[in-house]
Amino acid sequence: MDAKGYLQEVGAQVNADFVKNRSILSFEEYLSLFFNDPKAQARNAAQYLRDVMDHFGTQTVPHPTGTIRRFKVFDAPGGDKGDRVAGQEEVQNSIYRLLGNFVRAGRINKLILLHGPNGSAKSTLVNALKEGMEAYSRQPQGALYRIAWVFPSEKLIKGSIGFGERDSGQEEVTTYAHLDAESIDLRMPCELRDHPLFAVPPGERRKLLESALKKKGLGNGDGETGDFILSDYVRDGELCSKCRRIYTALLNSYGGDWLKVMRHVQVERFYVSRRYQVGTVTVEPQMSVDAVVQQITADRTQLNVPAPLHSTVLYEPHGPLVHANRGLIEYADLLKRPLEAFKYLLGFSETGEVPLEPFVLQLDEVLIASANEKHLGAFKELPDFASFKGRIELVRVPYLRRYRTEQQIYDAQITATTVGKHVAPHATEVASMWAVLTRLKKPIPDRYPNDVKELIDHVTPVEKLHLYEEGAPPDRLSLANTKELRKLREELFTESDAYPNYEGRSGASAREIKTALFNAAQNPDYKCLNALAVLEELEAICKDKSVYEFLLQEVVDGYHDHDAFVRVAETEYLDRVDGEVRESMGLVSEGQYRELVERYIQNVSHWVRGEKMRNRVTGEMEKPDEHRMAEVEAIVMPKGEEAAEFRRGLISSIGAHRLDNPDLEMDYPRIFPDMFRRLRDHYFEERKRVLRKNKENVLKYLSEDRNQLTPREQTQVQSTLKAMSERYGYCEFCAKDAILFLMKKRYG
Repeated sequence: MDAKGYLQEVGAQVNADFVKNRSILSFEEYLSLFFNDPKAQARNAAQYLRDVMDHFGTQTVPHPTGTIRRFKVFDAPGGDKGDRVAGQEEVQNSIYRLLGNFVRAGRINKLILLHGPNGSAKSTLVNALKEGMEAYSRQPQGALYRIAWVFPSEKLIKGSIGFGERDSGQEEVTTYAHLDAESIDLRMPCELRDHPLFAVPPGERRKLLESALKKKGLGNGDGETGDFILSDYVRDGELCSKCRRIYTALLNSYGGDWLKVMRHVQVERFYVSRRYQVGTVTVEPQMSVDAVVQQITADRTQLNVPAPLHSTVLYEPHGPLVHANRGLIEYADLLKRPLEAFKYLLGFSETGEVPLEPFVLQLDEVLIASANEKHLGAFKELPDFASFKGRIELVRVPYLRRYRTEQQIYDAQITATTVGKHVAPHATEVASMWAVLTRLKKPIPDRYPNDVKELIDHVTPVEKLHLYEEGAPPDRLSLANTKELRKLREELFTESDAYPNYEGRSGASAREIKTALFNAAQNPDYKCLNALAVLEELEAICKDKSVYEFLLQEVVDGYHDHDAFVRVAETEYLDRVDGEVRESMGLVSEGQYRELVERYIQNVSHWVRGEKMRNRVTGEMEKPDEHRMAEVEAIVMPKGEEAAEFRRGLISSIGAHRLDNPDLEMDYPRIFPDMFRRLRDHYFEERKRVLRKNKENVLKYLSEDRNQLTPREQTQVQSTLKAMSERYGYCEFCAKDAILFLMKKRYG
């Protein structure tokens, strides 16, 4: 394709998109669009933002409190996984609920203040909403329109610009919206992006809105006769100062002929943009007020301004408040600003109006601010807090307390591309575990019934970590206590929600952990970013108590013992490596464990019911095999548990699973993960010598001693390394590091 052909092709595509997107409309064309979909065109900023969240959909995800709704707009629908919000579903639902309150109230009457420790994803949550708004505004159902004023040139109309009488032979022009650039002397857009319906007088506009909504079966906009609620802004809002003065001047010039005034109205589609600050703005901590004006008529010659505007003083507002109108404004670290710099929010958050020297700004935007807990605590001590309290909705954003959710943050940003080397299995997992352990608080036994106080009092940090993540109580407990602790999982997770010093307020932040991971990637001792380098970085963090405030917390029954948590993370890492190496060696298949458990449960089931069962070999009806059951129970049953109670508990768990999942097949490894793990550990404990020998062979194969192995041994090692690579993502370097570390710690 030559250059000319390429330009023509691109030009045709751009023109087609322009027409398809209906970027420029006359007022009459806009009214037709409005009548076709009045609900979409009559939304205020809160309704629009809630529709953004609805547009991307929701899903139900597991949570320590059961299940919870997650909004997919926070999953980075644009494709950049680094922008995804990991977890924080409680916050997402709180924001959606508050938007719903604004919708029902018919006005945005409060500021949403996200508060939490530094690095808890407050800004990331807001950025996800902004990105969603950008994407939604480019969809047909998310189209937004604003008003502009067009004044044709003398070439088109005889006499004063836009106001003279026509020659008798000239054709009447019903709109100037579609004139080409050469036919326009002046075009004046609205900086506030006034809603096009504001060009209709308020009384007539109310009738127009109610009539259009009724025709679509949406009631009259009061929320009682239909689902849709008209906001005060759309129903009663008025043109901004500049547009009102232009409108009045035109109406006077045309002797009250409103239709002629409407010829000058051009309706333009606009798109939300973070980069160009259209419909969404972030205000950083600063001293100045967030809106200013400048006089524009003083900067233009009398020849450029239409005659009816010569005696009209026009002002253009500017600033973040203006740029964010019809969208969302974010006040980052609001409470770092001097109080006087944001006192205007007292009135603005309640009325949507901000007084400036020449006029009052009428705005329609969702206000979201962020603050850390220290600044919020100090703010609450000020006398002015009482005034702000009724105008602020506080939404807590704590650190995450589930390590696999925390790991999602690092997996998205710590990649081979960003660190310049292979990322070994469990590198980010180890960091996530340690981070979450630093955030956990010791449960308060006195909050619980007497019969479980002791049980709660003995829950360790690592046990709490796994209880939150997998719902897995510790192995040391009896079956009855295991069930009891599972029931208390939700209560444990929400125990400190009402406390000022809540769980998740302190600890290592995701930012600090990301820094540690990037530092670990530069460790020259390892060719990959592996867990061993990460553990070294975590040890270094624990030594720097002057930098990391959370390290100064008092150790309480193992909680806040951050040095010990490094060893805990190391143990968890060794457990995983050990299991993966065993599985990769294929000494025993998962199917064999499953068959053993199925036969055991079949015996237990008949034993509980007091029934005989058919012998597979002889075909005779016999009592359940007590010897076989005792053999398995010696391996899988917690110490101190009675066999009869253990068996009945198993059958009870199976029954509960069937009730919750009537259509699913029995998946024993998922129902009884602890049982399968104990079986594996028992088997490998018995085969420890063989296992040690096989691991030594792997290390020899990866060193200069490969030739010492027999061809059969080399084949076995190759099979193991292939399985480790395909199943778990190891390369030869990190496999060698992991096995060497494992041998040193557990098989030395």
